[in-house]
Formats: sequence, C-alpha cells, structure tokens
Amino acid sequence: MENKKAHWENVFTTKTETEVSWFQENPETSINFVKEFGLPKNTKIIDIGGGDSYFIDALLDLGFTNLYLLDISAKAIERIKERLGEKSENVTFIVSDILDFESEITFDFWHDRASFHFLTTENEIKKYVEIVSKLISKDGKMIIGTFSENGPKKCSGLDITPYSESKMDTVFEDNFDKINCFTEDHKTPFDTIQNFIFCSFNKK
Repeated sequence: MENKKAHWENVFTTKTETEVSWFQENPETSINFVKEFGLPKNTKIIDIGGGDSYFIDALLDLGFTNLYLLDISAKAIERIKERLGEKSENVTFIVSDILDFESEITFDFWHDRASFHFLTTENEIKKYVEIVSKLISKDGKMIIGTFSENGPKKCSGLDITPYSESKMDTVFEDNFDKINCFTEDHKTPFDTIQNFIFCSFNKK
C-alpha cells in the first residue's frame, strides 16, 4: 500500500500536469454526464483519483457547491489547491487510497476516470465494489471511465485491468443498473491515442 502511495507522490512531485498521459484541460465527456443527468447544484459529487484534473474546476464554474475530491497523493491535492486558489475552500479534499476510504456521507454522483483500472486483483475489485455499493445513495449515479480492451495495458508504469461493456456490467450488476456504455479515444499530451470505455450506472 505504501509503495503505491510512494509511486503517486513521486509522479505528482516530478511531473507537471501536461507530462502525464491523462491530462485533459477540458473534461468534456465527464461534464456531459453531469449535464445529461440534470443534477441539482447541491448534488454531493465525489471525484475518485481526481489528482489535479480539471473536472472539479469545471464543476465549480457550473455552480456546484457540494464537491469532494479523493486522491492517494497529497502532492496532487496540494497542486490542485494551489491552482484553484480561494475556490478550493468550496471543495472537501480527501487524501486516501480508495480501498481505505470510509465515509459517513453518501454521495449522489460518483465519478472515476482512470482510477478504477489500476485495481488488478479480484480482492481489490471486490473491495471497490463494496465501497461504492455502501457510499453511493439510492438512485445515485456512478460514472466509471477505464482503458478499454483496445487501450493500453499499462499506465504510469503500472499494470491496469482493461474493460469491455459486458465485463464492466458483470462487476457492478448486483447493486447497480447500467445506463449506458461507450468507447472514446483520448489524445494524450504526447499525441498518442488511448481508447477508454465510459459506463454510467444507477444505484439500485
């Protein structure tokens, strides 16, 4: 667990935001989900493994007021706080491995782009499913974006688990109803292409 944390602290200490493959100045796909669901501005939204991504910036610009960002890296959260300045006061930041995350709060919208696929063992995936099943409110929405089976096999030097629509559905079907899945190419800052699959779910 400490090795994983050390890895990500090193990434966010040694690389700028445009030197990581997941950089996305305009998180259009993620924001489209928010708009599609017509979420109230006080919706409890959590971004899992958000690092210093621009999803939170976009949510703040849209007027959302109940925002949470979880990341294993304290350095990543330090960076986004610096970027947001005074706006960071409107976000609750959580430094934690997702597999250690506990909360008395349940969330209405769970967003995970490029974090879930770093879980590579059956036990890790099972634990994640237990956590989301507990911490997402009834009828809450969950968005999972991972590398597809046509995407990279590693990221940031780490192994990942690729997903298809059927595989994603199987993982979450006990407690969630799938709404939609689609694949999408992400262009990295290095002009390479990564194929993602995004799936949206409704908590039963």
